[in-house]
Amino acid sequence: MNLIESLLSPAGRADPFPLYAEAHRLGPVLPIADTVFVIVGYAAVNEVLRNPGFGIRTDPSSQPALELMQRSILRANPPDHGRMRSLISQVFTPRRVAALQPAIESAVDDLLDGLPAEVDFMDRFAFQLPVTVICELLGVPTSERDRFRPLASDLTAALELTDSSDEAADAAARELGEYFVRLIRDPAPDSLVSALLAARDAGDGRLSDEELLANLILLLVAGFETTTDLLGNGLAILLDQPELGSDPAAFVEEVLRYDSPVQVTTRIARADGLSAGGIPMPAGSDLILLLGAANRDPVRFPQPDRFDPARADNKPLSFGAGAHICLGNSLARLEAKVAFARLLDRFPTISAAGPATRRDRLVLRGYQTLPVRLSSAECSGSGGTGSQDRTSA
Repeated sequence: MNLIESLLSPAGRADPFPLYAEAHRLGPVLPIADTVFVIVGYAAVNEVLRNPGFGIRTDPSSQPALELMQRSILRANPPDHGRMRSLISQVFTPRRVAALQPAIESAVDDLLDGLPAEVDFMDRFAFQLPVTVICELLGVPTSERDRFRPLASDLTAALELTDSSDEAADAAARELGEYFVRLIRDPAPDSLVSALLAARDAGDGRLSDEELLANLILLLVAGFETTTDLLGNGLAILLDQPELGSDPAAFVEEVLRYDSPVQVTTRIARADGLSAGGIPMPAGSDLILLLGAANRDPVRFPQPDRFDPARADNKPLSFGAGAHICLGNSLARLEAKVAFARLLDRFPTISAAGPATRRDRLVLRGYQTLPVRLSSAECSGSGGTGSQDRTSA
């Protein structure tokens, strides 16, 4: 059984980290078949992600889910990728993201106000926060938002490393497509949808109707799917190691490194003369990049299996790198930073209230349920200030 087969087993999906450690002992680049390579070393993964000679495999597909993704920036190669991304970046700017902090803080506080003493963190907070933020940006009405969690979960199953078709993913693609067609017809003023429509209608031909639809769906799904998992993975770590540290942003970076919401991505060698980690990659070679393994490379990160929010020079590859780096990575980081700081300020003591359940996935790693018990500052007898020993909001 090769590394990928082991990772796709039930035990590998549940806990891939021992397999990553074993892979690192074998080297940064592991051939598993003719012109198929698994890349586990941090430097080699980073090299491939940043080299424009490596691209995305875009075989024609009759599956609606895969066809949808291939029309978006997620699965596009140059020149289409740059054309679409530059247009989307004009409306999804760093300034626009930074300006969201007060709204994110307000959304976090509203959610915390409504949490009971015992709660499924995934259902009542980890999903609700990012879906609220991205739906506000897209102009999706509040009454429509809960429908997206199962649809996103079904759709992203198509990203897993399997060759079988997924009827649920295809059904989700069709339903999301129908929804956004209606949203495009009547967009909310000052939303990302209306901004992208204005950019599309500028007449320069940089975004087709099909591409607009696919990228809006991607913005929705990616806008909360990985952030939901980031929040859940981070809180699970806090249950075992209840110290946020003095810098919530550094804590978030270590969560991304230690238990990345995205564990795997893929590339194809689009030309001859390419290499990864010093190993030649013939044109047409398939590369499986284990982001989660790269983030635990002992060459790059001393004591990689130790969670350390004070880790120096911490630059995980969880959101990718290079031209395909996740467009919403700064938004996800901002949401998580605000959420953890305010969560622990409000509830200094958080403990497990029952067994958690992981999603049965390899590529996107997160929790399905995470029941916790919350104790407020008042209940802990700190008079509302005890959490300052643990975090600065």
